[in-house]
Amino acid sequence: MSRKFILALDQGTTSSRAIVFDRRGRSRGAAQQEFVQHFPTPGQVEHDPRDIWETTRRTALGAVAEANLTSRDLAAVGITNQRETTLLWDRRTGEPLAPAIVWQDRRTASLCARLKREGLEPLFRERTGLLLDPYFSGTKLRWLLDRIPGARKRANRGELAFGTVDTWLLWQLTGGRVHATDVSNASRTLLLNLRTGTWDDELLRALRIPREVLPEVRSNSEIYGEITTVPGLAGVPVAGIAGDQQAALFGQGCFRPGLAKNTYGTGCFLLLHTGEKPVVSRHNLLTTVAWRLGPDAPLEYALEGSVFIGGAVVQWLRDGLGLIERSSDVEALAARAADSGGVFLVPAFSGLGAPHWDAAARGAIVGLTRGTTAAHLARAAIESIAFQSADLLDAMQADCGHKLRELRVDGGATVNDALMQFQSDLLRVPVLRPRTTETTALGAAFLAGLAVGFWRDRNELSALGGIERTFRPHAPRAAMRKLQAQWRRAVERSRAWA
Repeated sequence: MSRKFILALDQGTTSSRAIVFDRRGRSRGAAQQEFVQHFPTPGQVEHDPRDIWETTRRTALGAVAEANLTSRDLAAVGITNQRETTLLWDRRTGEPLAPAIVWQDRRTASLCARLKREGLEPLFRERTGLLLDPYFSGTKLRWLLDRIPGARKRANRGELAFGTVDTWLLWQLTGGRVHATDVSNASRTLLLNLRTGTWDDELLRALRIPREVLPEVRSNSEIYGEITTVPGLAGVPVAGIAGDQQAALFGQGCFRPGLAKNTYGTGCFLLLHTGEKPVVSRHNLLTTVAWRLGPDAPLEYALEGSVFIGGAVVQWLRDGLGLIERSSDVEALAARAADSGGVFLVPAFSGLGAPHWDAAARGAIVGLTRGTTAAHLARAAIESIAFQSADLLDAMQADCGHKLRELRVDGGATVNDALMQFQSDLLRVPVLRPRTTETTALGAAFLAGLAVGFWRDRNELSALGGIERTFRPHAPRAAMRKLQAQWRRAVERSRAWA
């Protein structure tokens, strides 16, 4: 094959990135550009859809230029994106009708509460695997159709197009020729039937959303269309799409049931591959589509849990308390103490995520004495990230019956060796940190490459990853169990506070 590279477009919440990968999964060129965040009122978060597109376009061209390539060198493009962010635009002109409503936005909380009072949450939970929460796209789309004058009538006439970020980018890249989404992003809308992988008419009626506004649901690995609007990329097929967390799961090589990855960023996103049957959680976790590798392939599923405050607790030590100057200083400060000195920090600054889902929880520090130092607080902060992730994994294993054999990790906080070691000690399994840190973009590249024959199959992909370091448990099991029990006592003291 003369085309020797794959371009991955990684469109995130605060920036857009593009990375060129070669056949061995190595980065050969990259570009990144931040864009403006808009906060019109408390609880509302918006993006300008044009910023999303323009930064994606520029970084795509920048990465190709850095690698000293042209479109003739690219076999395919893959897309991965911030999930749940919701856009609505005019099919004829391509102009957005409103700013994009970001996944963090809480403006539909009252709508979700009303739907719960109407007894609809069991229906959504059973059909979609999700909770009725403003996090997801469906209520955001309902809000737009209700609030923009004439939008609902125009949507019913087929004049408007809805999409998450993947759909918006695919529309722009193909000059409006393709209005489609992939099944992983579709599974985050509250509108997709998990078992059929298609839009669900009963859910559409419950949210008053016309089918005419929706994109076609397609697999994660197939040719969707060719790029027509970016001269430097003209003719290259877009052949892989996945939401960012599913892309990271794929990029980490978690191809079999029982394999899990945890992304340690501002929050933590933990996904466990559960196979070809959706597992309905008994512990308030989300059931989501992992991927479908081709139009005729079976759906594969995952359980997902989110930690609201992961690496952000270190930012709080820096910005809120002034204990460190840079986030990277936290490991050295924590190393001054042999342990946390009996201190536990529960970073429920905006409530607790899975498995608790307690919006009224608030942050708590327990176990303070006159002997407590900044080093003890730093260690307790680091350990809180691992404790929260361990709670998620315990719930996941109880739900699906798969015993965890290892945890694959990515994200900025994984550079902290102390955190990774403590995580391994808690879980009693190896924690694997990959050589390639850009696993989200790599997952999108893998999906695109499979669709065009750049790589043969998952077995070939498994050989491309490589582990930079493996952390193995060495702390006594009994001591870790005692710490975990104390952590859970601290969590209970933080709950229902507001």
